[in-house]
Amino acid sequence: MMKKVFISPAKYIQGAGVLATIGEEVGKMGNKAFIMADKIVWGIAGELVEKSFKDAGVDYHYEEFTGEASKGEIERIANIGKDLNVDVVVGLGGGKTLDTAKAVNDALGTKIVVAPTTASTDAPTSSLSVIYSDEGVFEGYKFYNKNPDLVLVDSQIIVGAPAFLFASGMGDAMATLVEAKASQKRNATTMAGGKATLAGTAIAEKAEEILFEQGIAAYKAVEQHLVTPQVEAIIEANTLLSGLGFENGGVAAAHAVHNGFTALTGDIHHLTHGQKVAYGVLVQLVLESRSEEEILKYANFFKAIGLPTTLADIHLENASFEDLVKVGELATSEGETLQNFDPEVTATDVAYAIQAVDALTSK
Repeated sequence: MMKKVFISPAKYIQGAGVLATIGEEVGKMGNKAFIMADKIVWGIAGELVEKSFKDAGVDYHYEEFTGEASKGEIERIANIGKDLNVDVVVGLGGGKTLDTAKAVNDALGTKIVVAPTTASTDAPTSSLSVIYSDEGVFEGYKFYNKNPDLVLVDSQIIVGAPAFLFASGMGDAMATLVEAKASQKRNATTMAGGKATLAGTAIAEKAEEILFEQGIAAYKAVEQHLVTPQVEAIIEANTLLSGLGFENGGVAAAHAVHNGFTALTGDIHHLTHGQKVAYGVLVQLVLESRSEEEILKYANFFKAIGLPTTLADIHLENASFEDLVKVGELATSEGETLQNFDPEVTATDVAYAIQAVDALTSK
């Protein structure tokens, strides 16, 4: 039986200043909140969040997240949550914090509120987490029975974060339609657990359209910490459109190449998820045999917002061909999303495509 599946968060709220309403929103779901954030994020937003909970009369406990979405960290925080008898988990911060919060919520069986403090990935809306080892090596995806109960995105906080994180979100979001199209060509099963819906595809198309139309203007505004209509549009594209688009549309080679990069050591690990995905998008376009003109359309957009397009940009200018084959081996391994693109692509094909991107963009 061929079934189409579409999944999404129960509620999505976006706007300047909406984090001040988090206590009130959580109060509609439960009585005791378990808030997770890293030290930096809590330093920025902790006071506002605490005031919101106190004003709403909702009990809460704050637990510091130590920085890696690993099994050990998930277990540690989940055990604390069990002892506290919480009924709503709140993840506040970047992708790894939110992924950990989702995993903790799954272990506790509570409600989950996700409040991203950057628009750097499309993780907030999804019903999955990317799990890493304690050393930061990609281990796999963890899937859940539901998407977040609420995703709360405060535009004012987003524009306070460094502009390169905003650009990273556009790199991640630009993969959405490119991967969905490739995945659907092979009639692959999406991360939602079925075939792509028309809605999922339409959302992925809208994400790319908005990125090309408003991305550069939005990036320039965020460099000045301004909330403009273009910025609001890109926050939505990076978070909601890309999140629903990738989960319901299909994932293919771009993210597999990103995951492949974790096979290497060195400075590449200083790059964000979206920066590495952006390079992965270009690699997929090469593997798809797209025209030079098409590939450069994406590459020039990435260059305009400071995303990597050359081997030097991703700190691999001195990597050996054998190193790039290692990336290819992980990217083409069993269970990786490159299988949705073409299971016959080899590790060597990926290595050549990584070099071919550099040849095109280094002119």
